[in-house]
Amino acid sequence: MDKKVGQRLFMHTNKAYIGFGANLPYAKHAPADTILGAKSALMAKGIRVLRFSRLWQSPAWPDPSEPAYVNAVAEVVTVLPPHRLLQTLRGIERQFGRRRSYRNAPRTLDLDLLSYENLCLRTLHLTLPHPGIERRAFVLLPLQEVAPQWRLPGRGTALAVMIKALTAQSRDMVLPLDGK
Repeated sequence: MDKKVGQRLFMHTNKAYIGFGANLPYAKHAPADTILGAKSALMAKGIRVLRFSRLWQSPAWPDPSEPAYVNAVAEVVTVLPPHRLLQTLRGIERQFGRRRSYRNAPRTLDLDLLSYENLCLRTLHLTLPHPGIERRAFVLLPLQEVAPQWRLPGRGTALAVMIKALTAQSRDMVLPLDGK
């Protein structure tokens, strides 16, 4: 491959959306602080944050007796391909004390690659768009703040339609931390 062509391919930026969640403190920092620290860690890795939602609170799932989650969504641009971006997100999770003990366990930090450009992908380690995104108020409501015109890759379903399809109970249980 021509060196100039390779450089242009590497420098092409791609838009992605990343979901943030945390419900356990890390190093004496509250989950909200961890999420803001993870945002800074993304930027330190060369991932440019274009927009960042407010912080939202949602009940723990599947066990609502566990601490509530703090959630956010970022719109980013990156030169990293999707699998490398996912590896970077996993590294940031570890940096903030994430341990994967069992499925849906409480966590210090969860970073989900929600979508990457309009890519639809299913591999052993990565599915795009993120599975179940259309049923998750704690993702859709913050996503609406950063990308109100976003559509579900592969289906084209508008974000507003997905939010309207949520149950009133699921929408009402996800609240902005600032109370507005």
